[in-house]
Amino acid sequence: MRLGALLFTLILTAAPAWAAQARPPSTPESSSPQKDASAPRDLHLPVSLDKIREALQRPALSLSLRTLDEGTTFRVEILERRRIEELLASLNFKTAPAPGGGLYGYEQQRQMFPAVDNPLRQPYAAFNQPELLTILIENLVGRYFAGRAINAISNAERARAEAAARDEVHAAVAHYCNAQPHAGVGIQICDTAPK
Repeated sequence: MRLGALLFTLILTAAPAWAAQARPPSTPESSSPQKDASAPRDLHLPVSLDKIREALQRPALSLSLRTLDEGTTFRVEILERRRIEELLASLNFKTAPAPGGGLYGYEQQRQMFPAVDNPLRQPYAAFNQPELLTILIENLVGRYFAGRAINAISNAERARAEAAARDEVHAAVAHYCNAQPHAGVGIQICDTAPK
């Protein structure tokens, strides 16, 4: 792409520079076809004027109507973007961040100072037995009873809101029916509305 742009720029800048060069005045003797044909060869142009002249002297190609009856050829090309190996290679199976000091440092600490020999290195070493019991009870209550209590409260609020909406609709229908002539007799919504 860059080479094409560079070549295009070179051609555009070369033409004005070539035109700006001084030419000797032409005389009838110097305008012979043999001297004109040899003149472009001295300029080292990237195109051949002889080939252009030959192409212009050839008769124009006539359009053929034979190709109108030919059907269009369609091609389908399926490109596989990724193979299964590339997909599997891109997956990340790391489960957790590396511990402080790196994996080897953590393993070395675990081997040198086993948790069995050092009670303060146990997982819940910061808590004593009554505190652990309190944490256990809080977790069980939160897990099993708090969810049910929240659901019961939300269900009660929903039922209260539905009853209030139902009462509001009945009041609006009663107000509409009372505003109609003969208290809405003959109107279906007024006949079926509870009184």
